[in-house]
Amino acid sequence: MSQHYFTENPESEIKEKTFTESICGSSLTFTSVSGVFSFETKIDRASENLIKNFTPSGLSVLDIGCGYGAIGLFIKSIFPQQNITMIDVNNRALDYTKKNAANNNLSIEALNSNLFSSLEERTFDDIISNPPIAAGKELNTRLITESYEHLSKNGALWLVAFHNKGGSTLKKIMEIVFGNVIDVDKSGGVRVYKSIKK
Repeated sequence: MSQHYFTENPESEIKEKTFTESICGSSLTFTSVSGVFSFETKIDRASENLIKNFTPSGLSVLDIGCGYGAIGLFIKSIFPQQNITMIDVNNRALDYTKKNAANNNLSIEALNSNLFSSLEERTFDDIISNPPIAAGKELNTRLITESYEHLSKNGALWLVAFHNKGGSTLKKIMEIVFGNVIDVDKSGGVRVYKSIKK
């Protein structure tokens, strides 16, 4: 039986790929790993677009479904004053997020959390995610709804997705939950969506 990258403890054989990526003047070296999104020798296009278009609303950022750490670690590198918390349900992902942070001399917090299960009382100025569309509409609706509750006033939720592969649904849910949503960027089918908690 194949396992998704949102499996808590992947049983697939560990295979690694190491690569260096430069975005917004920042260069980082990553090791990606099998069983974790995304197992490639480059950052996936959607995540790259989110990194390039992100602007902080405050000083605290939560990266939901962090994978091996690409988005949150680049945000920390580009905006070093940010306090970055990175969560995933996949323990292998968290192991590699921590390794990649250490190898790039970046200080972040990495936690195992099923959405906000380990963050019940905490709020953030920005919540960012390249959400797991394959996990289904119910989970992604919870992601958006619970993000609203965990944002500070005037904080922002940033999601990136292929608009025709689930992104349009995310955008509609963001509009319902937040009462506002904008397309920050449109690029080759990928869109970066932003909603502000007013």
